[in-house]
Amino acid sequence: MSHFIPLSRVTKLVGISRHALQVMIRDGVLDTFDGMVKLEELLRAFPDVKWEDDAELKRVTEIKEKAFGKRVFERALPDKEVLAARLIELGNEYASVKALVMHYSNVLSWLDEKIDEIEEGQSEETKHALHMVRSFIVRHLEEVPPDEAKVQALIAQERMLKIMSANVTIQPSGHEFFVEGNDTLLDAALRAGVSLEYGCSNGNCGDCKARLVSGEVQKVRAHDYVLSQAEKDAGVILLCSCVAVNDVVIEASVAGVSDIQEQQLTAKVQSVEVFNSDVAALHLMAPRSQRLRFLAGQSVRLSACGESGQYAIASCPCEERHIEMQIKRNPDDAFAELLFGSLKKNNDVDLQGPYGELVLDDESERPIIFVALGTGFSPIKSLIQHAMSLDNAESLDLHWLADESGHYQDNLCRAWTDALDNFNYSPHGHTADIEGVLAGIVKTYSDLNRYDVYAVGSQEMLKIAKQLFLESGLEPQHWLDSTG
Repeated sequence: MSHFIPLSRVTKLVGISRHALQVMIRDGVLDTFDGMVKLEELLRAFPDVKWEDDAELKRVTEIKEKAFGKRVFERALPDKEVLAARLIELGNEYASVKALVMHYSNVLSWLDEKIDEIEEGQSEETKHALHMVRSFIVRHLEEVPPDEAKVQALIAQERMLKIMSANVTIQPSGHEFFVEGNDTLLDAALRAGVSLEYGCSNGNCGDCKARLVSGEVQKVRAHDYVLSQAEKDAGVILLCSCVAVNDVVIEASVAGVSDIQEQQLTAKVQSVEVFNSDVAALHLMAPRSQRLRFLAGQSVRLSACGESGQYAIASCPCEERHIEMQIKRNPDDAFAELLFGSLKKNNDVDLQGPYGELVLDDESERPIIFVALGTGFSPIKSLIQHAMSLDNAESLDLHWLADESGHYQDNLCRAWTDALDNFNYSPHGHTADIEGVLAGIVKTYSDLNRYDVYAVGSQEMLKIAKQLFLESGLEPQHWLDSTG
């Protein structure tokens, strides 16, 4: 009886990215069956992994969590009823295996008796053959397989992952993510960078309706939206109100730019983070009843105290209700002056949006180059965090060309570099020769047609950058910038 493990859970067990795993499959290094890996195949492909010691994986995960600005290695237990259901499922699985072992034992006893019966009246040659069969069976049953300790440790670790989290697959897009702690299916999807359709996020509108294809879910939040009996019979659920009990497959739509409507809401100032005399970050908290729907790379219009301005969002959609803008001080920008002056914690700020079409292609597995010119780092930061959440891209390269404001979040970028093997950060100092710096960046890539490039800055600089990248082999459809 073979033991199979989903690909997404394999990435957690062995501590590699989804993209790295897909490369192994594509190159024939790892065999799979219907999105699953056989336990024996996993042990063969990763002979040096210490299944009994995941301390290093935990350490790296903690660094990642800190770098992404999310909850630091939070692994809260699921809701008690969900936990009980998962433990019951594990108990049923154990009982099934125990029953199968007992059945095998009975079969072996029957086989032993049959051999005794057959031996009677047989030739010495036949008796010897039957004796060899009996000896073979007994010897192999008594032997401890060489990988027994690894097998036991791997199964134990995989079962612990199943208790603490459930794997979710979205059809037809193929996106996968984990539901951990007390997160609903919607919360977990957004945290993983999967932009599922939703409206209010608190059970009133029904926009997050989806169909449960397989697996079991449990309602953990009350909702006012009433599902019809026909919808219930068809397996329709509200993603904002349900948690996965076990691994599930959900039929749901993943939102694109055209799917997200303009919204209006009032948020509270959480803090004003002054990086230096030129740049500050405005941290806002959206109300629980009206989260802002946006995609990484988009912008919103802010209004407070009679002043307004449109700014790129620096936070990731995966950060729940938190919304961050990085705003450059400008005497001609009254809202920016307000930020550096009288705007305080708990002040109201009106938001309208989102706007813009510079968003991540979340289905691409191509390596990505991010080019941030000055405070163009703000939307680039959002795009990078989204790409990290998805964990699809082969590699992520950030080139930050500073203006007079400098690299005001240099420590964050270096933290990303320390946390991820596939993230590379190249800061470029303030200079008048921006074209020369861009030309130098382009020369470091010998095969640009493999890459996607996302660039944010002034129209003049983006025009120069685009020309240099295209002349050096980048395909036009893989250049995306903030000019639209």
